[in-house]
Amino acid sequence: MPLGKRTDCGDAKYSGVDVPFTSNVVGSLQSQLECGFDFITVPLVDPAFKRPAYTPGQIKMPYSWSDLLLVSAQYGSQIVGKVSTWIQPDAEDDNLRRDSQAALRQELEWATHLSLQACILHLPPSPSSANFAYIVNQVMHGLSSMAMWLRIPLMSGASPNSPSAQAQAQGKAQAASTGQEQDDSWERWNQVRCLSWHSAKVGVVLDVPAVLPPKEEIVRWHGEPVKALMLPTTVFLINKRGYPTLSKAHQELLLTFFGHGVQVILTGESQVVTISPASVKSEQEAPHTEAPGTPGQGDEQLAAGPTADLASAEVAAKAAAHPLRVYCEYLSYLFRKPPLPDGQEQLEVGYRDYLQAPLQPLQDNLEMQTYETFEKDLQKYTQYEEAVLAALLDRMPEDEAATRDTVLMVVGAGRGPLVRASLSAAQRAKRRLRIYAVEKNPNAIISLQNLIATEGWGDRVTLVPADMRSWAAPEQADIIVSELLGSFGDNELSPECLDGAQSFLKPDGISIPSSYTSYLQPITTAKLWNDVKVYNDLEHFETPYVVKLHRFTALAETQPVFTFEHPNRAAAIDNNRAARLCFDRTGRSAAVCHGFAGYFDACLYGTVHLSIHPPTQTPNMYSWFPIYFPLKEPVVLPAEAPIEVHLWRCGAHHKVWYEWALTSATANTHIHNPNGRSYYVGL
Repeated sequence: MPLGKRTDCGDAKYSGVDVPFTSNVVGSLQSQLECGFDFITVPLVDPAFKRPAYTPGQIKMPYSWSDLLLVSAQYGSQIVGKVSTWIQPDAEDDNLRRDSQAALRQELEWATHLSLQACILHLPPSPSSANFAYIVNQVMHGLSSMAMWLRIPLMSGASPNSPSAQAQAQGKAQAASTGQEQDDSWERWNQVRCLSWHSAKVGVVLDVPAVLPPKEEIVRWHGEPVKALMLPTTVFLINKRGYPTLSKAHQELLLTFFGHGVQVILTGESQVVTISPASVKSEQEAPHTEAPGTPGQGDEQLAAGPTADLASAEVAAKAAAHPLRVYCEYLSYLFRKPPLPDGQEQLEVGYRDYLQAPLQPLQDNLEMQTYETFEKDLQKYTQYEEAVLAALLDRMPEDEAATRDTVLMVVGAGRGPLVRASLSAAQRAKRRLRIYAVEKNPNAIISLQNLIATEGWGDRVTLVPADMRSWAAPEQADIIVSELLGSFGDNELSPECLDGAQSFLKPDGISIPSSYTSYLQPITTAKLWNDVKVYNDLEHFETPYVVKLHRFTALAETQPVFTFEHPNRAAAIDNNRAARLCFDRTGRSAAVCHGFAGYFDACLYGTVHLSIHPPTQTPNMYSWFPIYFPLKEPVVLPAEAPIEVHLWRCGAHHKVWYEWALTSATANTHIHNPNGRSYYVGL
């Protein structure tokens, strides 16, 4: 059965086990399914038949099991094939290269015939993988559903400024055991990925070593299409109760990848020694001073390897029934270890790595569902209430509080949450407050009318059904409040709206928000880039998206881009902007840039902020997800190579749009979205 019944981690609830080639694939599969695993990975071809492709008249006996042993549904959901490890399509030896190319085609065709869910291919040991990628590409274009998983050692590709001698040594040992040269495995994976034009059908299986590389080397895989982790039994330790367990570092690795929807595949023989049934019975009848324990209990860990003298009777009995049962139980325990997602996480799970078009609140009238989503974010309105409270106390002296009104205008009132927050702030401040609720959406106006009537706000709230940019206010306001911010701060045209609305603000009036700054950073996110790629057009690569980033890797620290302040008292207001950002990547490994993540930090008033910028993010707030600016062609960044990004905010009389480009010492992209040809925000 699956690792757990949770659904928040996608395919991570599935676990597999690596088995040797067997003609009795039915018995092998059934044994592992009964143990608790969900699928098996098995060689496609008997290793004894290491030969080139099929030639008519030369096959004397079958080189694999019969496709009649299982039905197609079982092959498609419970079997992952493995290509022979001897295959080297880019070998220098002509005979080996020719035979390898022919055999690779043959094995992949057999896997396609079986309708397998995936097929594992080993990372070619030679520095160049051009022939390997050439064959994979040819086969891949004929596939309908089968994926190809490239098996890669999780070795360190650390830059000169972030060495890890221990991890490097482990990488060398692991590479030697598989006949591969020690180098940055990511570089060779990236070569195959680029030659395959970043196909979504090509994924990664990472071999987990006993000694992990530096954390920064692991993090860069978070944005890559990792499908599974190969976890050797030799990596496990044995706790004092005899159960296999993992070090804290390995636990953290698995838990992180579980959260990214990655499966785990157990490899190798059991390191728990079984004992005879008579010994088990004798041990069970003996008095116990403590419970035998369960997977994960007992943090005390011993060296990996057989420990029959320490293994409890219960562990030994399970190992006797199936050598890997205790490992499967531990993986199940580990999968269930993280706490269930809280309210905010539950709301966000469905939006993880899901592309959404940014809102166009001026051009379009928001729907009820959108309002509901925003209104559930209580933290946002708590911050607004605190900002209004501080502004009221600063604006109105206490000795005048009982005799003078403060005039506050909510521009873009929606269904009234900012009105409610402002009235609550006035009650706390003990200040008299009159509110103008300005809203252009005729459907939201109905909600406001009912809210004012049911709450008895008629003497304090005046409803204004108008566009803030064209409304002629009967009096000037002390305070203007709005929530026109977008994921990039200004991408929902808050500058243009508030510049128009400030005409009815007193010369010394207060704007909430008073300023906001956008931030940008380059990222690796193969998932999002491929989601854009499926549209197969230029327009979608020149459109920014609102997305809850999940499977991504930040390639540099964020940098500020544009800042807007309100009220804007400039003699000639110009909201066009241009930014040139230079990102330092000293100490960072080679990577691929799929685009940029954008955030904002807004100062509402005084020290009260709203932020989705990671270093200053407002806790428990989910009204805004980051914005993603894709690149039409991913850019390969050498280790430590700095990159330069240009971003323009452009405007015309009826629209506002962004243009962006990446420049570096090794690659330059074209300018995306010139003149707003693919995407703009309508005024």
